[in-house]
Amino acid sequence: MIISNRNRPLLAALGGVPLLFAAIALLQARMDAETRSAAQENEELLLRSGAAIEKMSLGYDSLLADIYWTRAVQYYGERVGTPGANFGLLWPLLDITTTLDPKLIVAYRFGAIFLSEPGTAGAGRTDLAIDLVKRGIAANPDEWHLGLDLGFLYYWRLKDYPDAAAAYLAASRNPQAPVWIKLMAARIAEKGDSLETSQMIWSELYESTKDPNIRKTAAEQLRGLQAQEDEIRLDEIAEQYRKRFGRYPASPSEMRDAGMLPGVPEDPAGYPYVFGPDGKSHLNPQSTVVIEPPPKTTSGPQQ
Repeated sequence: MIISNRNRPLLAALGGVPLLFAAIALLQARMDAETRSAAQENEELLLRSGAAIEKMSLGYDSLLADIYWTRAVQYYGERVGTPGANFGLLWPLLDITTTLDPKLIVAYRFGAIFLSEPGTAGAGRTDLAIDLVKRGIAANPDEWHLGLDLGFLYYWRLKDYPDAAAAYLAASRNPQAPVWIKLMAARIAEKGDSLETSQMIWSELYESTKDPNIRKTAAEQLRGLQAQEDEIRLDEIAEQYRKRFGRYPASPSEMRDAGMLPGVPEDPAGYPYVFGPDGKSHLNPQSTVVIEPPPKTTSGPQQ
């Protein structure tokens, strides 16, 4: 059979595929041997370069990404729950996987969980998990689930409420994202004592939505936030009252009579605030205003 010069490069590339996978198999076997000894993990430099492996892939990037993702899952599964387990190669495996296939959403979502879980459940590297998810968002801007994962990492792992709220709010701007993501952003901002941010988000939601139920919820939340803001200010004035008179006020009317308030303050429902013996203000038991408790989040990707 005569082979034209035009077909020679293609045949040469195809001929190299078995060699490529043989090399990958050998390198993988070497990696498996290395991972049996934590002291030798740092020597596995070749397999830490996703860019180098991408150049070797000859266009089989997605296939190799699946192989490395499978290996990452196996690597994690072999160590999870084992006291003192070393997850040192987890990040390189995920790095290679997502370099080869930036669209492999599952690698970002579950890889972030593997990286961020503390103790024997994972690598305890929330910083790397955040880097991984941010990489996923950059490569997949339409995938709003990744924004939820980023918010989860900030909220649950780092207790970083402003960044968590920002992540949820950014995800909510995706046209395909459900409305409740913006609600979560507001609640997390509230949890992080960022009342101003929370009020802004709820106000935007109130003005933009046409759903009467969501509009009602937003109005109720804004009333609760206003009450929180009032209570913070009243507590500050009550402390000033204590410094002047040696005791906390029994009611807002005492602060009014002392010239520290222009009148008896009422909550958004029209009920006067009350004070406890600790000098802290509270909603009147008859008030219909509701201050929401902190939000609860659940671990793991949600579909």
